[in-house]
Amino acid sequence: MTSPFPRPDQRLQIIVSDADPFARGADRGRQLHETLPGTIEAYDRLFRLGGIDETVVRDDAERLLEAIGAHRPALRAQIEGIAAGAGAELWRIAALNGRTEILSRSVAVPPGECSTIVRSIRDEQGRAHTLGVQTWDWHMEIAPYWHTIVSRGGVHDYAGLTECGILGKIGVNSAGVALHFNILGHRADRPEGIPIHVLAALVLEEATSVAHAVELVREAPVTSSGSFALFDETGDAVLLDISPEGVFEAPAITDGTWLRTNHFLTAEPAAEEKTWLYQPDSGQRWDFLRDRLTAGAAPADAAQLRAALVTGDGEPPVTCVPDLALPMGQRWASLATVVLDPAARRADILDGTPAENTTRPHIELAL
Repeated sequence: MTSPFPRPDQRLQIIVSDADPFARGADRGRQLHETLPGTIEAYDRLFRLGGIDETVVRDDAERLLEAIGAHRPALRAQIEGIAAGAGAELWRIAALNGRTEILSRSVAVPPGECSTIVRSIRDEQGRAHTLGVQTWDWHMEIAPYWHTIVSRGGVHDYAGLTECGILGKIGVNSAGVALHFNILGHRADRPEGIPIHVLAALVLEEATSVAHAVELVREAPVTSSGSFALFDETGDAVLLDISPEGVFEAPAITDGTWLRTNHFLTAEPAAEEKTWLYQPDSGQRWDFLRDRLTAGAAPADAAQLRAALVTGDGEPPVTCVPDLALPMGQRWASLATVVLDPAARRADILDGTPAENTTRPHIELAL
């Protein structure tokens, strides 16, 4: 399978290192100076396609920024720094960080989203080595506007990928905590609390263990939905349903294997799920991957985990290739495939779909 959508010849790789949050953000903003205008314009178009007026976007962004500042002033300072370093309006950068929450107002219906597997592999001595893999599926038009990030100077360093202007998404930190990220949809989602992408950055910067990461999530004022698959070098792992209704732990599919697509896996938030957003696609992908993972030998290394996400014609689109005949807002693509290894403090980021493992570049990040 090939993925014909255009991507940059060379992926932007950003490294920032400063103990001062504003300075760290400003350094990132300077490195994003050329790409941020295109990112902002692409999201302006997505907001408009969703029927969200610019005045509403600005009001939402400013309210979200206040919530960020109230919960973690240092994260607000980083966002302010990005805006200053890039020469962008602050509310624009706040809107990028809150894009999930703002798009919860959208009248458009997305065709699909990400798939994640976390697998705890035990050696002959019984020691656990936990790895995770996911596709990051999003609008094809954002392909030029994501980058790798190595951020140093916070409580912990972290490495991974995110979109231009957005603090965090998928990654691993220097304490050996890894985070995979999937979006979910709840009827009570609204742009008021700390944005889910900012919460991911908070966890990557601060968490010292899986248990600590869960504490950080539970104490955050969240009014939107998502899933964090959290795992660390000890073999501890947890899969969270995060929603305005609360934070719930989802079960593994087998002992040592966790699977996530884009629907709630626990009863309380599932009762108020926006099923029209991701179903039946999410359920079909989850069922397909569950059957694949339980039918034969479980994946035993990063290559096998990545291969488990490869799908083709007639199968649910875990490997997501856009239909270029469709208009913007309906061209869904696996923009990246990410393997996280918390014990090695390493992220392997394939700049493409899982089916492009041998034909597209890999970016190796280590702390």
